[in-house]
Parts: sequence; C-alpha cells; structure tokens
Amino acid sequence: MAEPGIRARRVAERRQQILDAARAVADADGWGAVTSRRLADAIGYTQPVLYQHFPGGKTEIMRTVALAGFAELAQATRAAMGYKTGARAAVAVAGAYLDFAAAHPSLYDAMFQLPIDARFAQDDAEAELRSGFNALAAALDDSDGTATEVFWSALHGMSLLERAGRMRLEHRPNRVAELAARFGD
Repeated sequence: MAEPGIRARRVAERRQQILDAARAVADADGWGAVTSRRLADAIGYTQPVLYQHFPGGKTEIMRTVALAGFAELAQATRAAMGYKTGARAAVAVAGAYLDFAAAHPSLYDAMFQLPIDARFAQDDAEAELRSGFNALAAALDDSDGTATEVFWSALHGMSLLERAGRMRLEHRPNRVAELAARFGD
C-alpha cells in the first residue's frame, strides 16, 4: 500500500493530467470536443476515473481550468504592471490582458464564455477571481471596483472583437492608449 503522501501526489498528478488533456483538446477542437470518453482516451484511464477526480464531470473540469486561467491572467497582468503607475500601468495591464486573450482563446472562453458558475466582482468570489480582479484594480488604483469593472468590460469587448476580426489589430495601441487615458489617472 502506498504512503498517504505518495497517494496524494498521484491523485494530484492524475487530476492535472485530466486538466491538461482538457485544455489540449479544447485548444485543438474547442470545448464541445471535450468529452469524458476523449479525455479518458487521452490520459489512458477509464471514464469512471475521471469522475472520481471530477464528480461534476465536464462542467467541473471547465470550471477548474477557468479558475487556473484567472490565476494565470492575474500573474501576467501583475508582471506587466511591475512598478508602473497611472496611465503607464493601465497600458501595460491592458496589453497583457489582450495578449493573454489572444494567445489562449479556448482558455479565455472557459473563463468568460462557458457556464462555470463563477461569482465575479463579489466579496465571496473564488480567490483566483479576486486575484484577477485585484490585479486590474491595482493598475487603476481603484478602491471601490467600479472603474475596474468598466475597464475589464472594455478589455473583454476588445478581446472578443479582435478575435472576431472586427477591430484592426494595428489600431490596438491607439485603443489601449485611449482606454488608459480614461482610466489611468
């Protein structure tokens, strides 16, 4: 019998394999292609093993992937902001946000488009969501969150419109500068 620490590590590794496989399938073929059968085949386990790790099935897997995405987005925006303040911070954060959305479209969909039952901008929101929101708020020096919600919604709209080809990518710096001018000071 395996030691408890070894067993816990194996469970965590298998969970991560499932999540990595879900992201890979979604990246290749979209979230509609993420099925328990396909994930089980991808990781070499049976479907019941998937449900042992994620009793909520695909919805729980998407939610877990999305929450990890929020943590990644928060890290990217914080790194971009560094010690910048004012409009420079807003420009840096906006650029990092839009780059993240463009580089990870299926992850971004899981975060914002799929039904994951996440509580945005709520005091009881998951730590990953609060972290993402707080990273944006720090760039704006926004204490009550209202400006952050407007800034975030503008970035979200830009990311979706860019992906759909409805905004000219070469104009992104101008859009970001305009946004920063309105929110950066």
